[in-house]
Amino acid sequence: MDTFKQIESFVSAAMRGSLSAAARLEGVTPAIIGRRLDALEERLGVRLLTRTTRQLSLTFEGQAFLEDCQRILNELANAEASVSLGGVKASGHLRLSAPAGFGRRHVAPLVSAFMAANREVSVDLDLSDRLVDLLNEGIDFAVRIGELSDSSLVSVRLGEMRRMVVAAPAYLLAHGAPRVPADLVQHNCLSLGQQRGWVFRDPHTDALETLKVSGDFSCNDGAVLHEWAIDGRGLAWRSLWEVGQDLQEGRLVSVLDAWQAPAMGIYAVFPQRRHLPLRVRLLIDLLKEEYSRPSYWEIA
Repeated sequence: MDTFKQIESFVSAAMRGSLSAAARLEGVTPAIIGRRLDALEERLGVRLLTRTTRQLSLTFEGQAFLEDCQRILNELANAEASVSLGGVKASGHLRLSAPAGFGRRHVAPLVSAFMAANREVSVDLDLSDRLVDLLNEGIDFAVRIGELSDSSLVSVRLGEMRRMVVAAPAYLLAHGAPRVPADLVQHNCLSLGQQRGWVFRDPHTDALETLKVSGDFSCNDGAVLHEWAIDGRGLAWRSLWEVGQDLQEGRLVSVLDAWQAPAMGIYAVFPQRRHLPLRVRLLIDLLKEEYSRPSYWEIA
């Protein structure tokens, strides 16, 4: 008996709750569906479904097997669509995680564009600054910025991100601009809560230096520091993803550019799998295409 037919019938019966419903969908008799399920369970040596005269219910093993079978069938459908006449067509549900602030501005809009181009894909976007557990929370992939510490995950570099010291033109007019990092002791620095310090690279030696800064205001919300910097209240150390448009339009000015720390990577990370669903690969490709364009950060 065709193994693939057995799996298709198992998924169909489990999702519809009866042999009759699965049989109607496939245009066969309920007895044929029943024989396929019997053969599948015998081959696997485990009961997948508890069957009564009225309904079907999944066993614990059946539930786990169903999830894997649905993924396999979906990947097969995507593979067929990718080589069929009419080109690539993604479908299915995608779960994605990203840092809250970055995700609002630079993930959600691209997800919206992706869904408009791929009408058969639905997306669950989790915006959170906590480190999500991709496997246990069923996340297809996460966008992360900076050093990656979890070696069990596979990563794709989407682009890079620089951090810089910025201030409003009015603040610099009133207080002058620092020429070297040591000058920061003379300035009001808006710091991010318990942040370890601002990182700089010596342009002469390439050595990295972390400086503790001080000022009259600290906050654990970077968006607040961003707004205070625009208001001319002090210097802030912010990422280009946040201040790119402000720099372009003159609301903020960057200083100490020669001392900027090395760029951080922006990554898509996902559990180790041999194959990614087409919908995941296409969204990762879109993010990579956009983030790798330097001009994107100037207008985003």
